Amino acid sequence: MQFRNGVFIITEENYCPLYNVGEEFVVADISLKFPVGKPTCMILAQDVFKIVSEDVSFGNVSKGEAQKAKFECGGCSGIVRFEFKKEKEFATLQMKLLAAADRKDMIKLVSEFAGLLRTIDLFRMLTDDDLLDLAALLSLENYEWGFPIVQAGDPGTNLFIIISGRVEVVDDEGISLAEMGKGEVFGEMSLLTGDKVTATILAAEPCKIAKMSQKNFRHILNRFPVLQVFFYKLLVSRITTANLKRAEELGSGMVGQLVDIPPVELCQMINSIQKTGRLVIDSNDTKAFLLFHEGEVLQAVHNEMKGKEAFYRILTMTKGRFKFIQGLTVTEKKQDVIGGFMAMLIEGMRRIDERRSD
Repeated sequence: MQFRNGVFIITEENYCPLYNVGEEFVVADISLKFPVGKPTCMILAQDVFKIVSEDVSFGNVSKGEAQKAKFECGGCSGIVRFEFKKEKEFATLQMKLLAAADRKDMIKLVSEFAGLLRTIDLFRMLTDDDLLDLAALLSLENYEWGFPIVQAGDPGTNLFIIISGRVEVVDDEGISLAEMGKGEVFGEMSLLTGDKVTATILAAEPCKIAKMSQKNFRHILNRFPVLQVFFYKLLVSRITTANLKRAEELGSGMVGQLVDIPPVELCQMINSIQKTGRLVIDSNDTKAFLLFHEGEVLQAVHNEMKGKEAFYRILTMTKGRFKFIQGLTVTEKKQDVIGGFMAMLIEGMRRIDERRSD
């Protein structure tokens, strides 16, 4: 059995919901260990066990027949390709001691990283085991003063957590707009909305930054609901700040296209300045509107759908023309709100995020 003891590495993935290129899984006799902090994919596990059960001499692979060491999983919503990386057969006591030393060093590094995360308010509600799993999904990088960590216009591919040092946010002309320090995060807006990075962020001094890939970010949102709530609240807060000036224009009514101002931002703008009126959206065969009273939603209609589900459906709209009309009738104002605005907005963004990742 040529692959009975060995390490496999993922070399390519296409919409795999769990694993990233470069991640490894280890086969040792009849056991299979997946990447730390990741759930087990039963499809991939079955494929691997089928591979390791084949009675083929490893010598053929070591002599250069590399094509026999490349494999592909059966696939679900995505697919991964992986290949045999190296034999991991610890036959002697010396080799077993070396393997134990490797594991000990890795555990030490992850533990130290988890200790750093423990000092950040965001992660203090997690257990020690959760922090260890989270730390295994992050990579730590050092940046020198002035280094551009992210640049405006780039696609958002990572979440960044400042472990030490400071960064500054600059506009297109290089003017500093804000600073962030230890414990603060950035990059989450692009990951949650799918939009490109809107501002350049530079290292304001030598700093350590923890990075997490988009796929791992989605994984922790599903695994740790408390972090999911935090990041969506942070997104809402930043949308509010970014659009406060634009929101003032609603004082005299506003018209426009959803491609310029998405429904999430429109609703947040109306809520933030506590406006009363009707937001009407017209998109081909879709007719929708929302009634707001002092920023709270009294009614939501999307074609034949009404209530919260209509509100969530409106948030997913990407095309169409909108118009905000100030004022409601006395009868309309007497209606009860359909739900807490912030809770509904967070739930709506979560659904948008899930739809985008499907």
